[in-house]
Amino acid sequence: MSKHSPDADVAFISALAELLNKNELTELSVKREYAEDDSLEVRVVKQATVIHAAPVYAPAPAIHAPAPAVAAPAAAAAQEDPSQHPGAVTSPMVGTAYLSAEPGATPFVALGAVVSEGDTVLIIEAMKTMNHIPAPRSGTVKRILVDDGTPVEYGAPLMIIE
Repeated sequence: MSKHSPDADVAFISALAELLNKNELTELSVKREYAEDDSLEVRVVKQATVIHAAPVYAPAPAIHAPAPAVAAPAAAAAQEDPSQHPGAVTSPMVGTAYLSAEPGATPFVALGAVVSEGDTVLIIEAMKTMNHIPAPRSGTVKRILVDDGTPVEYGAPLMIIE
């Protein structure tokens, strides 16, 4: 610490912490030179709190179609666990899923929509960064498994594109 007043250094560090919070910064590093052999280096870091929430799945809309006479084992497994479906689009990160670019805007996709590979199908917000999630393949949106604003985990199924 500096050869100057410790109270002045504490006040300086407190002011830096307040500046960090006021400007929504995560880290601040400052070197204060008093004299040739007298300086104070301060690094203030705000730790991010990460909350892990269990994914919440929206019930799939009922589709009234005749049931197949004999379901193949793979098809039955895909209906039970959407993440095992070959057309599942899964979350590449932990965050909050949004179906449109902003509240009240038209959703990126709807049930029955035809998408091309690379089209944005939803956004996942992680640490105040909006990450556009592209369609991994071309096809038709058969199921949307999350509601707007739903927390999602890494690998959670988001929608089915066939």
